[in-house]
Amino acid sequence: MGEAVQNSKCKVQSEKYFAISLIISLIFLSCSMISPFNQRAYEQATELKVEALSLMDKAVRPFSEYRSEVSLFRLNVEKAYEYAKGLPKNSFTAKQWEILKDPNRKLLGGFLKRWEEKSKLSEVFIQEAKTQVAEGFDTIIELESGKRKPEEISNR
Repeated sequence: MGEAVQNSKCKVQSEKYFAISLIISLIFLSCSMISPFNQRAYEQATELKVEALSLMDKAVRPFSEYRSEVSLFRLNVEKAYEYAKGLPKNSFTAKQWEILKDPNRKLLGGFLKRWEEKSKLSEVFIQEAKTQVAEGFDTIIELESGKRKPEEISNR
């Protein structure tokens, strides 16, 4: 009976050490899961937001008149996504770009797809969609601007 109690104490003690080690590891991992602020990524997001909202205003006219402009814009969005995706520890921001540009969702990608399919969109629909797209860009911009600037990170 004494041996069983001692084995039980050892097991509990080893589980404690494992739990403490796990917690410490998670703390260290969480500190380094987000990349530092990136000026280029921030500028891309803010510039593309302005371009997107301006382009969306044109959807009252036939898509065919803006096909090349939309194509270039989509390319620039793809570049911004690839840039964000390529930054280390930037998966949260890259995921937001994926959501924003996805043609099967109701944000920017879905708006552009619908405009292409319908040729023209109503002013009311455009204004509502602009609100949602602006919020999508704001999420990306806030994610980037909320990151610590390189000069704020100490080199301990």
